[in-house]
Amino acid sequence: MSDTILVTEHDGWVQLTLNRPDRLNSFNEEMHLALRAALEAARDNGARAVLLTGAGRGFCAGQDLGDRNPKQGNWPPDLGATVSDFYAPLVRLIRSLGCPVVCAVNGVAAGAGSSIALNCDIVLAAERARFIQSFAKVGLIPDTGGSWHLPHLLGEARAKALALTGEPLSAPKAEEWGLIWKCLPDEDLMEAAQKLTAQLAKGPTMGLALTKEAIHASATNTLDEHLDLEAGFMRRCGQSDDYAEGVTAFLEKRDAVFKGR
Repeated sequence: MSDTILVTEHDGWVQLTLNRPDRLNSFNEEMHLALRAALEAARDNGARAVLLTGAGRGFCAGQDLGDRNPKQGNWPPDLGATVSDFYAPLVRLIRSLGCPVVCAVNGVAAGAGSSIALNCDIVLAAERARFIQSFAKVGLIPDTGGSWHLPHLLGEARAKALALTGEPLSAPKAEEWGLIWKCLPDEDLMEAAQKLTAQLAKGPTMGLALTKEAIHASATNTLDEHLDLEAGFMRRCGQSDDYAEGVTAFLEKRDAVFKGR
């Protein structure tokens, strides 16, 4: 396993840490492949929640531009292939995981680093963190789902302004605007993120996974289509062991012990 991703196993959940702190955890091909492998392993091993964060003073500065120097190697690069082969599969993998994915943004999240954070299900950020659409500074568009997430989360006006100017957005403002779930004091971030991830890992996994899927589908469904989807998902949830346990625990006035099935 590459040391560009640190994998820490917990009871029912896994923490993945981007680990190129000397490069602000910017992506090279090795880290791309290592993160994808770690996420696939979490999925295949039945992890019930995932926490993603960064080592050092930043979360992720996006693509390592040291690999994109016009004065070195072949030029121009095929950035479309980079997106198709690396960033898009990563976005699809995170989005499709059958468990909650929490992101703890411990510092700057720029370019694709910002997009990856916003692709997670619940985003917590340290007060010092900033979200920067740095694509505008190098003549690119927000990729890694950035040009989709920004308008969906913020609306067209704010999305365009952030994307076209590259102006940093502070974590407190990101929370105020609804871009992220919570902004926390720097020293409290990881404890809160780990506590939340552990809590989710003890939840009714099927119901949580289908909740994610239903919310994702709402972006394109009509109301009639979505009502049908809800009926189908509720049928599946109603047949689960977790639902039986949840109702039993409620009637017995005790905490539920979910098994994730």
